[in-house]
Amino acid sequence: MEMTERRLRFCMVTTFYPPYSFGGDGIFVHRLSNELARRGHSVDVIHCKDAYRLMGGRKPDRGYDDHANITVHGLESSLRFLSPLATHQTGYPLFKSAEIRRVLEKGFDVVHYHNISLLGPKVLEYGQGVKLYTLHEYWLVCPTHVLFKFNRAACTQPQCFLCSLSYKRPPQWWRYSGMMEKATRRVDAFLAPSQFSKNKHLQMGLAAPIVHLPPFVPDDDDGPSLQQIDQGASPYFLFVGRLETLKGAQTLVPIFRAYPKAQLWIAGTGSAEPEMRRLAAGSANIRFLGYRSGDELRRLYRHAVALIVPSLCFETFGQIIIEAFQQRTPVVGRNLGAVAEIIEESGGGVLYDADEELPFKLDLLLDDRRRQALGNNGNQAYLRNWTASAHLTQYLDLIRTIFLRDSPNARAT
Repeated sequence: MEMTERRLRFCMVTTFYPPYSFGGDGIFVHRLSNELARRGHSVDVIHCKDAYRLMGGRKPDRGYDDHANITVHGLESSLRFLSPLATHQTGYPLFKSAEIRRVLEKGFDVVHYHNISLLGPKVLEYGQGVKLYTLHEYWLVCPTHVLFKFNRAACTQPQCFLCSLSYKRPPQWWRYSGMMEKATRRVDAFLAPSQFSKNKHLQMGLAAPIVHLPPFVPDDDDGPSLQQIDQGASPYFLFVGRLETLKGAQTLVPIFRAYPKAQLWIAGTGSAEPEMRRLAAGSANIRFLGYRSGDELRRLYRHAVALIVPSLCFETFGQIIIEAFQQRTPVVGRNLGAVAEIIEESGGGVLYDADEELPFKLDLLLDDRRRQALGNNGNQAYLRNWTASAHLTQYLDLIRTIFLRDSPNARAT
């Protein structure tokens, strides 16, 4: 088929891209772009440096780290953080519209949108080609992105106006204008990382074609030795992620203060870190590791008893889970959202509902035979479902299907 047998031209449109990024959405865009580039396709990436700075991002200690087939366009305005603020309030990529259009006018076979929260929904109407949108979070149906009501609990009965105020964010009046509905009609397919995410978006009113397409973790490599981390003889459970309330890491501190059988190692940073450190003060078995690179995380996963995912929110997927599975490490996860879906379908871990249950679940994983069996289950599921080859086969097949369908969005807009 001509569309996928020849080398394609892709444009990734996203708010965040490494090193100007915070979480899993930017990591995934980087992984996808580089896997496509390694296979001979050309990739342009449009992202917003101003948005990264607005959200508190520190000056990166490194530059872009990409394949030669990738061209990155880091958007900056003379107005700096006022530009993404204007976008947040209007839905338009104000002060950056001309540059975005200039890049898209180069012509692409595929324009793939990711987290465009601070580029605005209007950007979905720009350019030409097959148009895809990955649902990394819930921004299309939730002003705060995360369906975590009042920063306290998973949202089941939305109160969007009051909730936005509780996050100290001004209301986005354009959400009530029909702008989002009009813009999303220009997208050929929305890609949901999990069935849970797909169903939740449909339940929340996204009337659009949604395809379940799980993410991936690139092929493994051993990476450098972790000489700066003394693993010692004590077993450890691992948390990886942003230290924010919705990720639930703070719920682990009191549990491990009273759990002498193993240590808790916490890899990540965030606004909840100071309070977590205060709560953990004096505990000999809770360690804060700060930010860790991908190579370092692979080693940390590999030697952990298990990864703990205590998220209090409706995760759309959970890339850290399949990163652990790649290393044959099982997962202990809260029975909520896509975390439960991945663990149940893979057989690669155990679930818990209440925090009081967690010590018993940890005991189960300290049994070497059980840990090995669950880790092997997770690894086999990873090899079936979450490799780069598995993802790109489905991804390119979907592009081929849309192209042959001769969608109106495959023509100039």
